[in-house]
Amino acid sequence: MESAMATVNGIRTHYLRGGDGPPVVLLHGWPQTSHCWHKIFGALAEEHTVIAPDLRGYGRTDKPRDGYDKRTMAADVSELVRTLGFDQVSVVGHDRGGRVAHRWALDRPDQVTRLAVLDIIPTRAMWQRMNAEVGRGYWHWLFHLQPDLPELLVGQNIAAYLGYFFERWTYQRQGLDAADEYIRAFSAPGALRAGFDDYRASFPADDEHDEADAGRRLAMPVLAMWGETGLLGKLPTADIWREYAEDVTGYAIAECGHFLAEEQPSTVAGHLIRFLA
Repeated sequence: MESAMATVNGIRTHYLRGGDGPPVVLLHGWPQTSHCWHKIFGALAEEHTVIAPDLRGYGRTDKPRDGYDKRTMAADVSELVRTLGFDQVSVVGHDRGGRVAHRWALDRPDQVTRLAVLDIIPTRAMWQRMNAEVGRGYWHWLFHLQPDLPELLVGQNIAAYLGYFFERWTYQRQGLDAADEYIRAFSAPGALRAGFDDYRASFPADDEHDEADAGRRLAMPVLAMWGETGLLGKLPTADIWREYAEDVTGYAIAECGHFLAEEQPSTVAGHLIRFLA
């Protein structure tokens, strides 16, 4: 696995690369970095060129003051893969990375040949379902939208705040062995603010883009996976994705919370390998 930097779309972007074959791009979520793929990277790299960047504002990538709308973040990774010499890629996105991946597939369907989304439903669909039950599970979306306050409160004890999610969002808690790496990453200057800016871009930018594309359905194959013990296990996740894509395969991952690739890496890697073949 190679760790490297590239300047794309005006920012220095850190990425991991390994393997050889058809390219697949792995996009992490919050509160993580590209390290979240470490348990499945090798299995995918046996047949694919695997590229796992730190998204704008995360990990070792630059943390500018703007550009956290999903269209710009998708443009970042689109330019990265072109810089690396690839015209078409398969894309796997978890959590916030899944939202970047969905926007990438909408904006550049000629570049994204297959899309896998892990433990999310489309952002527009989530806001439409923000009732009491969903709000209890996704309260952090509303908190992270607030200006300045999250940095003020979370900055007092980053480890405790992230630890809350690492405990509440997992079933296989022993599987999340990279918590210290994520705490280190979000303790870097600007990292907390950038992560919250990812959420703050929901309004107006992401919302306007999603509303403009309301009714559009993706034509490429889509694989949706979600943790059976999490909130999405209570929603008709695969059916929701079928409202946004024409060809959807869905799997609930048993005994698994939110962090699929770390809690159940063998199962997740198996589904991805078959989907990407």
